[in-house]
Amino acid sequence: MAAEMAEVDAVIHRRLASEVALINQIAHYIVSAGGKRIRPQLVILVAKALGFDGPQRHELAAVVEFIHTATLLHDDVVDESQLRRGRETANAVFGNAASVLVGDFLYSRAFQMMVAIDRMRVLDVLAEATNVIAEGEVLQLMNMHDPDTDIEAYLRVIRYKTAKLFEASARLGAVLADAPAEIEQSCADYGRHLGTAFQLIDDLLDYEGSTAALGKNVGDDLREGKPTMPLLIAMERGNAQERQLIRHAIEHGEMNRLKDIVDIVRRTGALDATRQAARAEAETARHCLHGLPASPYREALLELCVRSVERSA
Repeated sequence: MAAEMAEVDAVIHRRLASEVALINQIAHYIVSAGGKRIRPQLVILVAKALGFDGPQRHELAAVVEFIHTATLLHDDVVDESQLRRGRETANAVFGNAASVLVGDFLYSRAFQMMVAIDRMRVLDVLAEATNVIAEGEVLQLMNMHDPDTDIEAYLRVIRYKTAKLFEASARLGAVLADAPAEIEQSCADYGRHLGTAFQLIDDLLDYEGSTAALGKNVGDDLREGKPTMPLLIAMERGNAQERQLIRHAIEHGEMNRLKDIVDIVRRTGALDATRQAARAEAETARHCLHGLPASPYREALLELCVRSVERSA
């Protein structure tokens, strides 16, 4: 994918250009931080797996990266995050107002690029995806500091906030290839399950990883009062005292006893249970690819299922 992603990066840097200096500065700051770029890779891998080789794949890959980057800018403001991808967040460097407004710029630039592609189905897919992502952000906000959030409500946030853009990215590859409706849906299902697995592991790593490996502060989810699966399972399995400790930490974003909470999460098997849930999602994603013809691109999509789950950062 190196050559493909170099083309995507060229599109990203070309399309980021603005006559407003601060927009250029902030947009390049966050985009140049890198990241796994899984969403744009999905667009290209699915398109190529289905035989599409046109330049629109690079444009749409850049579009989904812009949408993702916009959500990160807004997320970090809402969460008051200070560290992402191993360096200070844009809001920590440039301030909240500038970060929100540049996020808006990236959204609007993404829609300009969609219109230029001139395919109504592309607009339909991405307009719906951005709307659902926004709903997911609000759902997560409603769950913040609520220890009574259940697993289903938590998974709904993941499906809306994270998995939806994975789903849209994979679907777009099929749309570009003019794939039959059932193949398009299978690709979308693959993306949704892959994205869910990916986020489950992200949530697990907040209690298992290290700040250096993650590129963000360990325990950020707890500080933000996010009731993620490792905490919810630990509360189910822990004793009364442990449940009360975790409840109090979620309600107040309590970090003073992070080590004790991590110990409870590990002792109760909540990390293993979360990883098993992620593996189940990844396995479901694998099955969704049965209708795609054999190719190195299909193999890469299958490999992503493994890499999304068996990672430490």
